[in-house]
Amino acid sequence: MPVTVVRFNLVEPDATPASLAARYQAAVRMAAYADEHGITTVQTEEHHGAENNWVPSPFAFAAAVFGATRRIAVTVSAIIGPLHDPLRLAEEIAVLDLLSGGRLVTVAGIGYRPEEYALFDVDWKQRGRIQDELLETLLKAWTGEEFEYRGRTVRITPRPFTDPHPLLLVGGSSKAAARRAARLGLPFFPSAHLPELEAYYKERLVEYGTEGWTMMPAAETPLLHVAEDPDRTWAEHGGHFLHEARTYASWQSGDVRSAVKSGATTVQELRAEGVYRIVTPQECVALGHANYVLHPLAGGMPVEEGWRSLRLFAEEVLPALGP
Repeated sequence: MPVTVVRFNLVEPDATPASLAARYQAAVRMAAYADEHGITTVQTEEHHGAENNWVPSPFAFAAAVFGATRRIAVTVSAIIGPLHDPLRLAEEIAVLDLLSGGRLVTVAGIGYRPEEYALFDVDWKQRGRIQDELLETLLKAWTGEEFEYRGRTVRITPRPFTDPHPLLLVGGSSKAAARRAARLGLPFFPSAHLPELEAYYKERLVEYGTEGWTMMPAAETPLLHVAEDPDRTWAEHGGHFLHEARTYASWQSGDVRSAVKSGATTVQELRAEGVYRIVTPQECVALGHANYVLHPLAGGMPVEEGWRSLRLFAEEVLPALGP
């Protein structure tokens, strides 16, 4: 059975508080429906100050999902580590790990938008050092023992549910990120299909005498939307995918390597690229992927259209993928 993911970033350009509330609540109901139908994972993420209302608080959303579900995992991919207070983050993840019985997966990256650092008055140039401190602090805090932190002795309670600690991966597309993961003995989450970086990480594991593994996107992992009539759906809703693609393009400099990277400026160009795909249920099954990432509310997609996509995936695609 492949890994199946439903992704939510809860973007809605020109939203009102009422429309955003409806979108957030629908996403939680969708997560519950996904859980009931055996979908593996809900994925969410973190961005700040975005004009299109990109979700800034992924752990709050994860908590709502855990309260509505029983089995499904939530992967936060990724938090922007240096923007978080290390002790408070250790507490927050520990509580979510306890609430969910170990269903939280956190990927810690350093981000690629200086504007987000400026918003929280965090020094962009010090992001690597701050990330090191954050990760080291989390690992010490989750032991439940006293440790030295910024010149004082501290202890964080409660301890998490997961032993030895909640699943924490280091995300990124740089050698520095791979070295950081290897040094700490943490799994590595390359932000794109980067086999050469995976090999570098494995070499550093040997160098540091640590153990770890990678969770790397496949060479082809498109963001999917399922529809009975893809041509009509592209015509009616392709602009939502284009909005997200253009948002990413405006944020990512030339050296950022991401699984979601598009140069499209029109819906037609976006469709031809294949980063976002609208497929029939039969076409979805025929993809034969190890990972299926459904993006039902992409770019402000109407909630009712998101539900159509999710139901087609759960009711017509999943049964055909096998046990």
